[in-house]
This record gives sequence, structure tokens and C-alpha cells, in this order.
Amino acid sequence: MENSITIAVVGKGGTGKTVVATILIGLLAKRFPGSVLAIDADSASSLPYTLEMDVERTVSRLRSDVAGSRDIQDEYRHVSSKDMMRTLLAKGDGFDLMVLGRPEGAGCYCAVNDLLKLGITLLSGDYRVTIIDGEAGPEQLNRRVVSKVDLLLVMCDMSIRSLRTAKEIMNVATSEHGEGVNVAQAGIILNRVRGDEPEYKALANTGLRVLAQLPEDPCINQYDREGRALLDLPQDCPSRQEIERMLREIIPEY
Repeated sequence: MENSITIAVVGKGGTGKTVVATILIGLLAKRFPGSVLAIDADSASSLPYTLEMDVERTVSRLRSDVAGSRDIQDEYRHVSSKDMMRTLLAKGDGFDLMVLGRPEGAGCYCAVNDLLKLGITLLSGDYRVTIIDGEAGPEQLNRRVVSKVDLLLVMCDMSIRSLRTAKEIMNVATSEHGEGVNVAQAGIILNRVRGDEPEYKALANTGLRVLAQLPEDPCINQYDREGRALLDLPQDCPSRQEIERMLREIIPEY
């Protein structure tokens, strides 16, 4: 699709990646209904919970089935790779969801990440926006699971450790002798801001600008406690308002 964009949300574990990815999915699915692809690229599989969706087919399960069953291998023998990946899509309200899933057994997860990369490559061009909820840390970027990102959102809390992780993630994304991820634009989202400021030198050392600052949000805390879908956050939710403001600045069509 012409003018399609890919947004990846990455960062240290526990910094709010999935919350932000969920809010982005909800907002962009309303703006571009039916043309948003959501990718849960984290083996912890948190995104289906925040979206309140049941997902039966995952990338991990497909890999396990195809590798272990001659009947399933025969079933997919005459199916294109793109159509095979489409069988993993779960329908949401204005968006489609593909989930990496948990490992089916012990061993390296490289083959499953390779299959995820194939799915992103084949399917993302059919959508106006692809939103990727990445794994904690820089590992998937290091493996080039995501090869092209129009907007890389690095989640941070107010700690020095989180800011150092943000710098490491960005270094991985843009290094490797010119073979890094093709990142068009990148920035930090500071989460759980309570009026205190991060240490200026550590923030400046990331080399990234702050795109949004999300407060310690009682609205999100309440929805989490009650197990409610974060897609249903009210319009006056402070975090939702701040992410909307960010989208208006970085996506002209929004």
C-alpha cells in the first residue's frame, strides 16, 4: 500500500511498551479502519490481553506444526507464503492482529523470529499502518526481525538504567557497519512521569528526543486492575491524550 508506515514500540521490560502499543492500535484503527496491522512480537504475548482478544493461531504454533507434521506440510505445500501467514491473523475492531506466541519447546527461538520477519515483510504492505509491540531489550533488532521502521518509539521510565537501555537499543538499531535497521525517525516516550525529571546527562546521551511524556495514570491503573481492554480508555485519559498529541505531530494525515 502506498504511504504505508511501520511503528515499532521497544524498550526495557516493564516500561509500558504494550500499554502504548495498545493505545496506538486503538487510535489508529479509528483513523484508518481496516488498514491497521498489529504485531505482538513479544513471546510473553501480553498484547492479546490488553486488546481482550483470544488468539488460537500464533507464529510459534505454525512453526511447530509445519516442522513436526507431514500432514500439515502437505496441507501448505501449494499455499503461498503470504496466504500461509494470513491464516495467523485475528480480526479486531478495525485492525488485524498477528501474535508471535510462546515457545512450543526448548531450544533456539531463531526460526520462529525468522518466520515472524517473513510475516511482517509479506503483510505490512497491505496495510496503512503496522504497529509492532517488540520484545524487551534490543534482541529482535539485533536479529533484524524488523528491518525497516518509519517510527521507532523507545519506552523509558525515569531511571538511569532505562535510559541506558534506550541508548543501547538505538545503537543496535543503527550499527553493524551499515547493516542496521532502516530507521526513519526515532524518539523516547517517558512513562510514569511524576513531576520529577530524568538525569539530564543520561537523557541527552541517548541521542533521542522526547516525543511524549506519560503521567502516572490512575485511569490505566484502574483498567489494569479490572482487566478491562485498554482500547476502551476514555477520551479524557491523560495517557491517551498525550499519545494523540504525539500522533498529530508525527503523522500529518492523522
